Amino acid sequence: MDPRGSNSSMLHCKTWQYTRVWIPDPDEVWRSAELTKDYKDGDESLQLRLEDDTILDYPIDVQNNQVPFLRNPDILVGENDLTALSHLHEPAVLHNLKVRFLESNHIYTYCGIVLVAINPYEQLPIYGQDVIYAYSGQNMGDMDPHIFAVAEEAYKQMARDEKNQSIIVSGESGAGKTVSAKYAMRYFATVGGSASDTNIEEKVLASSPIMEAIGNAKTTRNDNSSRFGKYIEIGFDKKYHIIGANMRTYLLEKSRVVFQADDERNYHIFYQLCAAASLPEFKELALTCAEDFFYTAHGGNTTIEGVDDAEDFEKTRQALTLLGVRESHQISIFKIIASILHLGSVEIQAERDGDSCSISPQDEHLSNFCRLLGIEHSQMEHWLCHRKLVTTSETYVKTMSLQQVVNARNALAKHIYAQLFSWIVEHINKALQTSLKQHSFIGVLDIYGFETFEINSFEQFCINYANEKLQQQFNSHVFKLEQEEYMKEQIPWTLIDFYDNQPCIDLIEAKLGILDLLDEECKVPKGTDQNWAQKLYERHSNSQHFQKPRMSNTAFIVIHFADKVEYLSDGFLEKNRDTVYEEQINILKASKFPLVADLFRDDKDSVPATNTAKSRSSSKINVRSSRPLMKAPNKEHKKSVGYQFRTSLNLLMETLNATTPHYVRCIKPNDEKLPFHFDPKRAVQQLRACGVLETIRISAAGYPSRWTYHDFFNRYRVLMKKRELANTTDKKNICKSVLESLIKDPDKFQFGRTKIFFRAGQVAYLEKLRADKFREATIMIQKTVRGWLQRVKYRRLRAATLTLQRFCRGYLARRLTEHLRRTRAAIVFQKQYRMLKARRAYCRVRRAAVIIQSYTRAMCVRRSYRQVLTEHKATIIQKYARGWMARRHFQRQRDAAIVIQCAFRRLKARQALKALKIEARSAEHLKRLNVGMENKVVQLQRKIDDQNKEFKTLSEQLSAVTSTHAMEVEKLKKELARYQQNQEADPSLQLQEEVQSLRTELQKAHSERRVLEDTHNRENGELRKRVADLEHENALLKDEKEHLNNQILRQSKAESSQSSVEENLLIKKELEEERSRYQNLVKEYSQLEQRYENLRDEQQTPGHRKNPSNQSSLESDSNYPSISTSEIGDTEDALQQVEVEQQNNGLDVDQDADIAYNSLKRQELESENKKLKNDLNELRKAVADQAMQDNSTHSSPDSYSLLLNQLKLANEELEVRKEEVLILRTQIMNADQRRLSGKNMEPNINARTSWPNSEKHVDQEDAIEAYHGVCQTNRLLEAQLQAQNLKHEEEVEHLKAQVEAMKEEMDKQQQTFCQTLLLSPEAQVEFGVQQEISRLTNENLDFKELVEKLEKNEKKLKKQLKIYMKKVQDLEAAQALAQSDRRHHELTRQVTVQRKEKDFQGMLEYHKEDEALLIRNLVTDLKPQMLSGTVPCLPAYILYMCIRHADYTNDDLKVHSLLSSTINGIKKVLKKHNEDFEMTSFWLSNTCRLLHCLKQYSGDEGFMTQNTAKQNEHCLKNFDLTEYRQVLSDLSIQIYQQLIKIAEGLLQPMIVSAMLENESIQGLSGVRPTGYRKRSSSMVDGENSYCLEAIIRQMNFFHTVLCDQGLDPEIILQVFKQLFYMINAVTLNNLLLRKDACSWSTGMQLRYNISQLEEWLRGKNLQQSGAVQTMEPLIQAAQLLQLKKKTQEDAEAICSLCTSLSTQQIVKILNLYTPLNEFEERVTVSFIRTIQAQLQERSDPQQLLLDSKHMFPVLFPFNPSALTMDSIHIPACLNLEFLNEV
Repeated sequence: MDPRGSNSSMLHCKTWQYTRVWIPDPDEVWRSAELTKDYKDGDESLQLRLEDDTILDYPIDVQNNQVPFLRNPDILVGENDLTALSHLHEPAVLHNLKVRFLESNHIYTYCGIVLVAINPYEQLPIYGQDVIYAYSGQNMGDMDPHIFAVAEEAYKQMARDEKNQSIIVSGESGAGKTVSAKYAMRYFATVGGSASDTNIEEKVLASSPIMEAIGNAKTTRNDNSSRFGKYIEIGFDKKYHIIGANMRTYLLEKSRVVFQADDERNYHIFYQLCAAASLPEFKELALTCAEDFFYTAHGGNTTIEGVDDAEDFEKTRQALTLLGVRESHQISIFKIIASILHLGSVEIQAERDGDSCSISPQDEHLSNFCRLLGIEHSQMEHWLCHRKLVTTSETYVKTMSLQQVVNARNALAKHIYAQLFSWIVEHINKALQTSLKQHSFIGVLDIYGFETFEINSFEQFCINYANEKLQQQFNSHVFKLEQEEYMKEQIPWTLIDFYDNQPCIDLIEAKLGILDLLDEECKVPKGTDQNWAQKLYERHSNSQHFQKPRMSNTAFIVIHFADKVEYLSDGFLEKNRDTVYEEQINILKASKFPLVADLFRDDKDSVPATNTAKSRSSSKINVRSSRPLMKAPNKEHKKSVGYQFRTSLNLLMETLNATTPHYVRCIKPNDEKLPFHFDPKRAVQQLRACGVLETIRISAAGYPSRWTYHDFFNRYRVLMKKRELANTTDKKNICKSVLESLIKDPDKFQFGRTKIFFRAGQVAYLEKLRADKFREATIMIQKTVRGWLQRVKYRRLRAATLTLQRFCRGYLARRLTEHLRRTRAAIVFQKQYRMLKARRAYCRVRRAAVIIQSYTRAMCVRRSYRQVLTEHKATIIQKYARGWMARRHFQRQRDAAIVIQCAFRRLKARQALKALKIEARSAEHLKRLNVGMENKVVQLQRKIDDQNKEFKTLSEQLSAVTSTHAMEVEKLKKELARYQQNQEADPSLQLQEEVQSLRTELQKAHSERRVLEDTHNRENGELRKRVADLEHENALLKDEKEHLNNQILRQSKAESSQSSVEENLLIKKELEEERSRYQNLVKEYSQLEQRYENLRDEQQTPGHRKNPSNQSSLESDSNYPSISTSEIGDTEDALQQVEVEQQNNGLDVDQDADIAYNSLKRQELESENKKLKNDLNELRKAVADQAMQDNSTHSSPDSYSLLLNQLKLANEELEVRKEEVLILRTQIMNADQRRLSGKNMEPNINARTSWPNSEKHVDQEDAIEAYHGVCQTNRLLEAQLQAQNLKHEEEVEHLKAQVEAMKEEMDKQQQTFCQTLLLSPEAQVEFGVQQEISRLTNENLDFKELVEKLEKNEKKLKKQLKIYMKKVQDLEAAQALAQSDRRHHELTRQVTVQRKEKDFQGMLEYHKEDEALLIRNLVTDLKPQMLSGTVPCLPAYILYMCIRHADYTNDDLKVHSLLSSTINGIKKVLKKHNEDFEMTSFWLSNTCRLLHCLKQYSGDEGFMTQNTAKQNEHCLKNFDLTEYRQVLSDLSIQIYQQLIKIAEGLLQPMIVSAMLENESIQGLSGVRPTGYRKRSSSMVDGENSYCLEAIIRQMNFFHTVLCDQGLDPEIILQVFKQLFYMINAVTLNNLLLRKDACSWSTGMQLRYNISQLEEWLRGKNLQQSGAVQTMEPLIQAAQLLQLKKKTQEDAEAICSLCTSLSTQQIVKILNLYTPLNEFEERVTVSFIRTIQAQLQERSDPQQLLLDSKHMFPVLFPFNPSALTMDSIHIPACLNLEFLNEV
């Protein structure tokens, strides 16, 4: 093809200076040059300047179209689609590919419908799963060119048009065809994965390593060259999931098995097997290294750099296993391959005659060959060196020469390998077959490209023949698409002449063509290659596509569409026949191994041994006439290799014509396999051969540039005038009028239905006009700005001049003012100095006069003072002398009176002593003593009352004294103030005396205070000491109690040995007592419950707390909790006593006494408790009254002294009691001793114990009874003493606590009072009200604590009642049947009483048969809309209440069944609604809430820290559901993942359009020229586009639903963090894969959109979720697009800023960066290299794209509920009437 055929002639328009053109170059093919002067019509040459500044005079011939090609504007260089170029020709295509490949490292480029792929010879990170997901679902023109884009286009067209598709991958060896086909299949396997569990997509991918192992080899051009062609059909069902595949192969290069050129290798499988020869299972193969075998050592080097054959062999074995090839078959395959290696190494020895040869019987390789194939050694040894000749009369065996034997051996090796290859392909197809019906398929054709070498043989001829057929199909398809596009847009269609290679195809395949003549020559008995070449010369010498070389008679030249190729005819006939001797095949058929025999046995072997299919036409192999039956199948055997290839190629073309083709053209950039090295010569050669330039020529012949009206208007509206825009709003009409005015030739453009079509070069012309317009506007802006800058500069200078003048004038004025001010200041200084001098002289004279006067007056005063002092001292001496004399006289008289009184009193005392001794011996004294003991308590009470009255009186007096003292202090202060005012007038002597007296009084007050403090400390120490003594006594009493209890236990054990009859009687008696006690407990329980209700009613009574006058009632109310607590304690003691009595089986005689003793003890304790509580209440009342009356500092010591007095009185009373007990104990011990002595018991008792009525006669029995009574009294007194001791200790502790509390309260009140004094009266009132409110609040809290304590005691009593009820039931069951009815009635009555007392406990009861109905109504059929307006997560609460009841009833089966059914029901609902966001979020919130409930009420202290007391009652008692909590946690994770998947599915279609494509800032983005791919057939007209508001609306919907469903806030934060990460990943991935999106305007657009999303996060209070941090890579990418990219400082700024982007991502964005106009510069390669150098120390991952499927691990933090189970209301809409509240 002449590349100049599509040139845009420069004669159609004037060419100005600086226009850039392309000129031919022998080294670089095309070079760029620039015109140095304008071109004019008639010029015969152009003045050009090359890029190296060389001046060139380039001749042109306008008549023959010998003019240079125009170069495209820089803005169009590097386009994704070559058809987007304005000037379409070969140099433009070559330069665009070179720029993309070398500068941007882009290996893919579109050329219309063709994807041009350049082999980079380097692994690129652009084929991962993330890239597949990025291209999935995208339109082909929206993303950067990629093999995945072509695969996606085929997949979408198959799904939409329901038509089969084909991807044709072609190119010469080393161009990357196999890799491209492999990636296409990987894409289909990922996107269209199988719907079943067959994993058919994995099998399809697994076929690749197998076919590469047996069909690929290293060549000089490629390390992994496919030496066969293959067409793989991937089948899909109606849902477009892969269901199977089928493979067809073409023209395997069998000659490579026996021969390889230098630096080439055999097929990979041979080297892989040799690398694995050391494995144990391969020992029998007798293999060594590859260098030891003839067939693998031809090429010299047996290894490939960077390839591990052993590792690849392991992959091959795994692939065979995956495809279902059994291990035995694999071993057989490897044996056959190893046998080929041994066959090639068989040593053949020629005989001396030269016509025969032999093989040594001891040849190791032949032995291994026969052993591995299971054939006879002798037969194979014979037939390798002999052959059978059959004539019409006889058959005889003939020896063969050495060359014939080698050829036969090689033919056998090739045939064995070809049969094995076919067998493997057949089994791969079987493994990929499916029983399902195939709906459609996509075929991937990986076939060899056009090849030309120095020596071209039969293989190159067939390859080029196939490429001729494919090129014809390609040309017709491109022509057809162009025609459809013109007809669709209603453009007048003109016939475009395109190259038709049908004559060349006819030369090859027509009748008497090259292949036909080759087959005819093969049939000739003595046909040779030379004869066949002569026939070709004679037949086709006149053909325009056939030529004869000048210097050869055995070669011929075929002019293909790509180039002329010279073929050497030597070997054509042999390769076309593909001859193998029949005797050798028969030996292989007789193998003892079934697989080997099957390889060489076909369906036509019903007839005995025949020759191979391709050797029947040989002149040396004939069939005898005696076997006529073999003639019928001989027709089939006459099919040559050329005939078979032509037939299969025609079938392939029929398949391709029935599908929609997609083309991938692979280009090899250089022959040295250097990474990213571009050789223009090799590239142009391949571009011409693969049809890319033909596509360009066809496009350039019509209207290659196409714009939509909208894009054209946005791009070129700067060329439009304002009136044109104002006249009409129809963009189509505006575009028409503008184009008609800009381009005068109407043939240069056409208006279609939706697009405008331009001839080649017109878009460049429009771009030039647009650039000129911008340049004019720029000049105007620059002119205006420069003028403005100069005006600003002038104004600044003028303002500066005026400012300088102003400051100079001001300075002069200030200097004059300073001089005048200094002159005036000097005059003022002189005046002041003179005045000061005169004043000082006057003051000196005056001060001397005053001093003289003062000394004179002082002398007079001192004289008068001495006289007064002398008189005063004399008076004092007289006073003391007279007083001493009077006192001495009085003392003498008093001493005398005292002596007289003492004598008289001594006399009276002696008389009274005698009377007392007489009285003490009488019985009346003891009687009075007892009477006194009884009245002690009353006296003590009266004494307390008197002391209280005295305390009140003293407190009143103290307050009066305090007020008086305060008044005196005030009076003294006033006098002191008055004295200070009259200080100058009064004499100094009186003032000194008054000050001295005040100091004396102050010292006295301090001393009194110290005395009081010492007294307080001493009393406090005594009190502590007393408390310690009481504790010691308490410990002694406890020890005594323990001793008595041990004695009782020993007595009970001694009594346990009584007879069984007595035991039964005692048990019955005990049962009756137990019943009575139980009844009493029930009665006491009801009383306690009634008191609790009364307390609660009193607590809820309004108004009594707010009134200060109700203080007494408040204090009286506080008695009730104390009394109730005491009674509860008594009840607990009684219950403990009952338990002790139940444990004792024996009862002694004193049990009745013990019962009486216990009752007396309880009564005594209750009475003492009431008395002490009354005293305490009076004390509290007194303290409260005192606190209300006195707010001064002295109230605290008075309150403390009052408490101390009360404590002392209590201690004194305790001491009195102890003394009485000691007296009684002494009397009892004396009586006991007298009883034991046995001497005169009755008289001694009557004599020594003066009882009342002691004069009466007492019997012995009465005395014994009295003794027992005394014992009982002793025990009673001891018990009372212990109880009093305990009560006393409790009261002491309580009083100490109250003292401390009162002290703290008084301190607080004092501070409050001091603060109040500083406030205004209104503020004092308000402050007082606040203090009262806080006090009432604290009291309310105290009452609540008391109520909670009572509730706990109540629960404890209920629990004990249940225990005793159960014991009573067990005991009654053992009684007679006659009493069962009565007992049952009593039990029923008791249960009924309890049931009435119960409230709703937060449990729901259901029957086992209702479980399915419960799950259906609450889970399966529940809609979230039914529960709108109710408590969030209501189903979770209901399910937990049902679980709690099952736990309460200890029904583990019910718990297990309910939880399992619930979990299965939730899974079923989620599976049914797997695309419903609202339903999924509803069950996520309910599952999490149920999980939280199981934790909150599990009884684990770690989860109960925030529980209330009521919630702790709802905890599980019997079961540990930790395992179910784990199951629910796993289920929550699954639901969360499904929720994210649904949300991502709703958001993902919006992201790219909203974030990258939609113009959030109007007019910011520009439109660039687009190519054919923007007309992708997969694009649907009217496709929806989204804006950012759509994403925000969707986010609002998500947030509203999640919040309404009651999902935990922490989980909501994680949901939006995940969604924002997905937005970031999808947007950034598309940015990295779209060249048109990498521009400055896109960066601005992105930053605006991201700021809107951040604002939404702040509005929803989600900024703590970390979503903004996930957007950091996208933010940095947007900033990178806007940053300056020129200098070293810019590079450093980019490296420091883009910390969240990897090095590959930064470089990729810089490579993709595309200016929207010519005023913006591209990023230079040197700048990108600088960036790479600075970032090379980073340890970034190799992955280019972000994983959009990545999901952050979700955390479910424990979030307890504040609701209690008994507050949950079940709405009627749930239809759960069968649930019963418990």
